[in-house]
Amino acid sequence: MDSNNTGQVLMARQPIYDRNHKVVAYELLYRNDDATENAVFRNSLATTEVLINAYTSITDAGSVRRVPAFINVSEELLLDGNFPDLPRKQVVIEIPESAHITKAFVQAIFNLSRDGYRLVLDNFSYDPKYEALLDLVHMVKVDVAHTTGKELKEHIQILHKHKVTPIAVKIETYEILEICSQLGFKLFQGHFLSKPKLVKGKKIEASGGALLRLVQELQREDVKPEELEALIIQDPILTFKLLRIVNSAAYSLVRKIESIADAVVLLGMEQVKRWATLIAMTSHQDKPEELSRMLLIRGAMCENVAKSARKRNAGSYFMAGMLSGLHALLDIDQQTMLEQVPVGDDIKKAITHYDGEIGKTLHAVVAYESGNWNDLPLDIDVDLYEKAYRESVQWTHEALLEMHAS
Repeated sequence: MDSNNTGQVLMARQPIYDRNHKVVAYELLYRNDDATENAVFRNSLATTEVLINAYTSITDAGSVRRVPAFINVSEELLLDGNFPDLPRKQVVIEIPESAHITKAFVQAIFNLSRDGYRLVLDNFSYDPKYEALLDLVHMVKVDVAHTTGKELKEHIQILHKHKVTPIAVKIETYEILEICSQLGFKLFQGHFLSKPKLVKGKKIEASGGALLRLVQELQREDVKPEELEALIIQDPILTFKLLRIVNSAAYSLVRKIESIADAVVLLGMEQVKRWATLIAMTSHQDKPEELSRMLLIRGAMCENVAKSARKRNAGSYFMAGMLSGLHALLDIDQQTMLEQVPVGDDIKKAITHYDGEIGKTLHAVVAYESGNWNDLPLDIDVDLYEKAYRESVQWTHEALLEMHAS
């Protein structure tokens, strides 16, 4: 990243799930110019700013709920005696695995526990030195990608004895998720949700194919209002939801809209296309809402970055971001999806190889949302990306809420 920029902050979030794939918390990933590790909060101001924004507020089947924020803090902050006064119900303090387990450190953790903070020990691998901490913390994270099955069983037994909640992290596939669940883990973190449950030879189901065709047509620059209406009215549920949204109080229209054609005229093509895409994206009831949420945030962020950079056809950036993970929504591999549903070469190259201008933006957005700060381009405009991510999270939150309210 550009070393000439000062005071810049990188911020993203990663979901933590329960056994039903429901989001129960977000780990807040954070780095500023003088931080060398991901998600290290070094002062109370940065922490407070994070907690009051929309990063921990989500829609859940139409209702709004706020989930706790897992935040990493440095060993120095834990020891210096000036720990910021944070809302106990809204934060979970992550204790770094690199901390030196001294009497002073254990005392500091005891003080936090006594003061009502929930505590999680990060990247746990059993060592007798952790015994004192295991009696104080509430949760423990175990890196399942670098732990053998035998070690995992031993860890679970130890954690069960200390009555702490085990969290399996770095879960990359549904198969590993199932193993961790059977072993006794209660909470889960990783990129498994972005991976399809592959079935060899599976084709896109009729509903999935219709979704992709609709999304593809909606993103066409030259699509005409009458074509858009003809496309949308083929799906009665889509038509009903779209009209309900358009007629909601949010638009304060002078008269009721009774047809898609009216909506196109009064709201404009872009608004109608965006809402129709959103409804199509969230139509898969068998998938966790978080997957749709993540893809919408990614698509919106790609589009926001493209608009800020004055790129041509920012809608293609939105589609590339969304399609880059849509195969997981359909439980089919990405290449098969692209073969069955033709998309433009620029979007296909962007998705498969991060080629072209769209591909460069998509690659940077994926790195940003994952907290892989070192994979970002050296010349990235940090302020632009942070703003684009924050606004995309907020837009997705409001859009999902509006859609369910309709």
